[in-house]
Amino acid sequence: MFAQYAHAPNSLGYCGPSGSAALVAAATGSPPVAAVTEIAGIARRFSGAWPYKRILADLVGIEDPLDPRIVRGYWTGNDLAAAVDGRAFGERLLAELKPQAGHYWAHLTEELLPEAAPTHAFHVLAVYPWSRLLDRGPEPLDILESCRIAWAVVEEVRDNTLVVRGPRLCFTAATRGTVSKLVLGPDEVREVGYRINARPFVAGLAVGESVAVHWDFACDRLTATQVGALVAQTEYQLNAMAPRIARTETPKAPRMARILRTGDHLRGDDR
Repeated sequence: MFAQYAHAPNSLGYCGPSGSAALVAAATGSPPVAAVTEIAGIARRFSGAWPYKRILADLVGIEDPLDPRIVRGYWTGNDLAAAVDGRAFGERLLAELKPQAGHYWAHLTEELLPEAAPTHAFHVLAVYPWSRLLDRGPEPLDILESCRIAWAVVEEVRDNTLVVRGPRLCFTAATRGTVSKLVLGPDEVREVGYRINARPFVAGLAVGESVAVHWDFACDRLTATQVGALVAQTEYQLNAMAPRIARTETPKAPRMARILRTGDHLRGDDR
């Protein structure tokens, strides 16, 4: 499961060690299938996702951060992750990472504790800088939409792609008498990938089933319960960040230009 969700950003060079073919092998079951120990070693080199899983596992008393309950809780949400006190998790994350924060964790401060949650949605929508740059142009919104875990219903299965339907993020900039808002917009139809080396990450998909989409790639089949948890996780995060979005002051343009140029917005590797 970790390999399924981590592959897309890893293949783009955003997270984890480069050249992680083992993620594809594990996600598709293609020979040779990566050993559990190999995936665990790779997962530890995701300096974004790994601390969340490790701390979440510790808080709920599960020894293995790659236990399916922990992995599911982080990526798409579940009852286990929802039961964790967000502020307590945020304080623990801040205490462990603040000494080594640097630019990657620069926005992880005490001010973010009201938004904190042990989930990918918190990392993308709060810790990454892009929610603070939404009125600078289309790139920040596009990155947030691509990086979050989205849910969608399959409308057509093609040889190498899927046609899916699901909501996308929508940003409305402040005008006189209104505040800026980031919300889920109406359903849209789009085409996404789901195969690597002719092998699907999700086998036997049928029209009407739900999938998780990460960086325009359908990486997992979702049950109705899992869709509900992902919707709840996403809506919680959007609501929690709403006051900050409403009062965000946009940094100067050179800052965004530097982030776009260097990739600091997404790097989570072991450098």
